[in-house]
Amino acid sequence: MRKFVSVYLCPIWLYPARICLCVAIAAVETLLTGNCPDVVRLDLLEPAVTAEIPVEQGALLGRHRALAITRSEPGNNLDLTRHTPVWAEVEFTPGEGKLIIQGGEGIGKQLDREGQAAIYSYAQRLLRHHLQPYISGDHTLTISLILPLGRTLATRTSNAAFGVVEGLSLLGTSGIAQPLSAPDQLAEFQRHLTSSAERHQCLVFCLGENGLDLARQWGVPLEQMVKTANWLGSLLVSAAAVGVQEILLLGYHGKLIKLAGGIFHTHHHLADGRLEILTAQAVQGGLPYPLVQELGQAPTTEAGLKLLRQWQTEQNYPWVSKIYQAMAGTIDRRSEEYVYKVSQRRLKVGSLLFDGDRNRW
Repeated sequence: MRKFVSVYLCPIWLYPARICLCVAIAAVETLLTGNCPDVVRLDLLEPAVTAEIPVEQGALLGRHRALAITRSEPGNNLDLTRHTPVWAEVEFTPGEGKLIIQGGEGIGKQLDREGQAAIYSYAQRLLRHHLQPYISGDHTLTISLILPLGRTLATRTSNAAFGVVEGLSLLGTSGIAQPLSAPDQLAEFQRHLTSSAERHQCLVFCLGENGLDLARQWGVPLEQMVKTANWLGSLLVSAAAVGVQEILLLGYHGKLIKLAGGIFHTHHHLADGRLEILTAQAVQGGLPYPLVQELGQAPTTEAGLKLLRQWQTEQNYPWVSKIYQAMAGTIDRRSEEYVYKVSQRRLKVGSLLFDGDRNRW
């Protein structure tokens, strides 16, 4: 297998479903009572716990419409949505007892579903579970969710690469924000790894939810996928310890490139060096020195890759495939060496890297 396939594996940024549900309930309560609650209590369903979420403001917009406002709180996650506002506008109209959930400004649109709002199954289920009791048989309740900064924030994400445009997504499978950088998350990943290793000797390591989604699209069985977040070194060693024979690393090149430099925890707060690694790989690949200097000044690995593509076109020479093929080989070798150094066990490692365009080599 080899090796450099174009897909961007950074997260599709999302608003937690519980925040949107909270503000929707607050808007309904405002409409029915004339008063906006300070706190909304709700059952998260998965897990079956009760959350208390503060509400900032609410107002009547007429006899049958109201608006409420709160702010996103993604727990301990490092999240660009932190403290940004989320609104819900609600309206009762004559009807047949339906609940209509729609995305307003800042909620992304799904290109592969004719522009439907990017409000996914868990968010839909949570909203319907809690809001259906407010509906009688002679009127319809319409909920419009609004992320005022969603369109702007989306430009700082990889949403468009996954077919979500003009805003953020309401995604997730749980009402609890799970901080993938927290140490206790590693134990959960290791338990999942151990369970998967009981059935398979070859596993696919995915850096996050979107990596899992891509692996599903490519037909990888669910029981062979293991989410790793940034804990690649620890989980590679754990895989060898529980008898796994082969690992395929599935990741965005701006993350996996760190392994080529011997960095096995990929969180940017701990270590970076991505441009330095890319530049060193380009030197080994024979890139002319003036271009190496320019590459080393690129602001990001994505910008560096763009330069390599430009020179590839101008010189009619396969710089991208040559350098990234070598990069993947270095990742594989250094990963295997790392595992053996730590555990004295052999593990075969392969890697698939992706860029931001989703164009497959």
